[in-house]
Amino acid sequence: MVKCTLGIIGGGQLGSMLASAAKKINIETVIFSDDQNAPAQKFSDNFVFGKYNDEDKINEFVEKVDMVTFEFENIPFETLNKINEVKKVLPKPSINKIIQHRLYEKDFINKCNFRTTLYDSIKNDKELKSKTNFVPGIIKTSTFGYDGKGQYKINSMKELEEINLDYNKEYIIEKFINLKKEISVIVTRFGNQKYEIYEPIENVHDDQILKNSKIPAEISDEILKKSKNWAKHIAEELDFIGTLCVEYFVDKKDNLFVNEIAPRVHNSGHLTINSHNISQFENHIRAVCGLKRKETKKLFDAKMINLIGNDILIYKDKKFSDNEFFFDYLKKEIKPKRKMGHLTILKK
Repeated sequence: MVKCTLGIIGGGQLGSMLASAAKKINIETVIFSDDQNAPAQKFSDNFVFGKYNDEDKINEFVEKVDMVTFEFENIPFETLNKINEVKKVLPKPSINKIIQHRLYEKDFINKCNFRTTLYDSIKNDKELKSKTNFVPGIIKTSTFGYDGKGQYKINSMKELEEINLDYNKEYIIEKFINLKKEISVIVTRFGNQKYEIYEPIENVHDDQILKNSKIPAEISDEILKKSKNWAKHIAEELDFIGTLCVEYFVDKKDNLFVNEIAPRVHNSGHLTINSHNISQFENHIRAVCGLKRKETKKLFDAKMINLIGNDILIYKDKKFSDNEFFFDYLKKEIKPKRKMGHLTILKK
């Protein structure tokens, strides 16, 4: 095996788990983060602290690595593109240009002939007030925002009339459906028609933050097959290398809708660390480093519980059974709505 030092942009829990997976297969990692206290530095071989637009820090990072990946999609495209001119970035930066913008992302999904909820852009107050057929629905900033940030639920015409938006930002409005459940499919693409794909994961959100995930998902065979096929098609259309997650809605008539694409490893896939022989993180490392693809197999059914804010305090001193696996993200400060760790429970 050719020795590879992998650069990972972003120093949160996804970076930590990527670095841990890399270590398992003897890949060295360097974390580049704009957070001096980034927890991922505790799991990597090297760490570079700096702003993502700091050319000196970018150069310092690039000199230490052979290739580069990232743990979250909101890294400036210019940064990824600049790095890609010197060291290969996977997934390729052009993908982020689509996924970083919710309107472009929805347009891309519809061009793939996959269903999304009804959506439209909002550029000014006149356009906003005209969107009466989108109530009830949700307004989101077109760029940035995750875990409910930059999102505004609109449950009535009164709320539509009264909301004040900063039109220095772009927005998208999406109409709610009669939601039955949410699922996600994680796929790692190694190359043309070369995949490892995980079965659909059933997810429950609270206040727009993922609360828990489980496999198997309680869905029909048709939804199972369709969601996996759509995920593979999306990865192929994007010419994606690495691990990608497609999040879906299922309505009460069992119609499937693509909600969004995460061009990276995903929170709902944390359970794969314990439930499968190869996790979503290891598969991502294998794909971006050009390593041999290995067949991925489920070993156990599982449930993952996100530990949000002060939840972590309950679990730090808890005793666990041999089928329970506790992960502390080692974040310096506990904050409300902040993901602090998770617990995976295997069904043996």
